[in-house]
Amino acid sequence: MRIPATPEPPVVDKAFLLELGLEREQGDGCRQVFVADFIAGLPRRVDRLRLALSTADPAGALEAAGALKVSSQMVGAERLAGLMLDLEEELRGPAYEAETTRLPKLAVDFYTPVTRCAMRTIDHLQALHTGAFV
Repeated sequence: MRIPATPEPPVVDKAFLLELGLEREQGDGCRQVFVADFIAGLPRRVDRLRLALSTADPAGALEAAGALKVSSQMVGAERLAGLMLDLEEELRGPAYEAETTRLPKLAVDFYTPVTRCAMRTIDHLQALHTGAFV
């Protein structure tokens, strides 16, 4: 995993979420449904990534990381999206070992930080949600 040159991005970009509501005619209600759908699907997306890495499925791992990155970007979950960007770089990097050993090692390196970040993201989104994005 690479060490970032800049400080970590926020867990959730509150300004992005506010802007999301302003861009949609439905306003706050639409944003709340959008965020709730993201939260509900997050454990499944993280588990899909874990499974692809731990079973040495490079195409599945890249697809799962990309899906998690894009969905995170769509709700302003910058830190989780950044972790997925790092993982995508690792997955696309030179194969320094056989896939059968490299991908499970990536699973070990990334699973705990991704899981922690996903939980923090849920906490932040729920706090913003219950605070009516004030």
